[in-house]
Amino acid sequence: MYSLSDFDFDLPAERIAQTPLPDRSASRLLHLDGTAIVDRQFADIVGLLAPGDLLVMNDTRVLKARFFGVKETGGNVEVLVERILDSRTVLAQVRASKSPKPGNRIRLADAFDVTAGERAGEFFTLVFDGDVFELIEAHGRLPLPPYIEHDADEFDETRYQTVYSREPGAVAAPTAGLHFDVALLAALKAKGVEFAYVTLHVGAGTFQPVRVEALAEHKMHTEWYTVPQETVDAVRAARAAGRDVVAVGTTSLRALESASQSGELVAGSADTALFITPGYTFKTVSRLITNFHLPKSTLLMLVSAFAGYEAIRGAYAHAIASEYRFFSYGDAMLLTTDNK
Repeated sequence: MYSLSDFDFDLPAERIAQTPLPDRSASRLLHLDGTAIVDRQFADIVGLLAPGDLLVMNDTRVLKARFFGVKETGGNVEVLVERILDSRTVLAQVRASKSPKPGNRIRLADAFDVTAGERAGEFFTLVFDGDVFELIEAHGRLPLPPYIEHDADEFDETRYQTVYSREPGAVAAPTAGLHFDVALLAALKAKGVEFAYVTLHVGAGTFQPVRVEALAEHKMHTEWYTVPQETVDAVRAARAAGRDVVAVGTTSLRALESASQSGELVAGSADTALFITPGYTFKTVSRLITNFHLPKSTLLMLVSAFAGYEAIRGAYAHAIASEYRFFSYGDAMLLTTDNK
């Protein structure tokens, strides 16, 4: 049984990537197969996949979900939209000296008003005066991760989205997908690699460390996902042919594994609070492309479950010593599950 301290490690601050590389596919790739580590470039992924392998990608699109505003009383407010409930209503984190009460009005971006509704746990319900998507796109700011020390600029607005993003709803990018550019996708397609998509709207909870030593006491954040029938069909075809199902990112993996809890992948949409720790048996995904994750995070636990605890510890130590770039704008790993 593992505890929280088993997933801690020391990371020098200079290893945290603050900006993306000029070219998406120019990042490094740590290839971990069993305990064998090979240092590669991300573009090498073409040679590491075989014709008929299936890449499953998360097509969510990051919202301009951060706002600064003013309460009716004059107090300053910071709002981070967590989830869109309908065309006029969202769940949001609200930072203020005093929490808003139901019925309070807040002016956001000096452009429009929202009305506070009831609390929902750590979040607030906010009702917009107009269409949520239009107002967010027109007046919001891209919410970069908390460990990135600059405000989002025009370059971030392009590079903190995957080239295949199409379903708005996330507040954080599915960062493993940031390494793919159009030319690399074309090279994979020319080789015969297949593509399928899921949608999982990444929430801000993805950055939150686990704060209880006993992992069984951790309350996992929820995220909404959908797995289309055409993706289910593509997965079944790949597995029937003996090919790998390769999740691009932990978000794609969580969507696929959440939809596989019956033992068989099924199409549909739902909220997931699936918490994957060592000992979990993976039902659908056989390989994983992922970035390097935060200490004590649920995502570090997930990759440890996928590739093996000791193998991941060794790979992370190697990555730090070899000056890999960490986190959202950092380098990537290619992992193979040790329990398929």
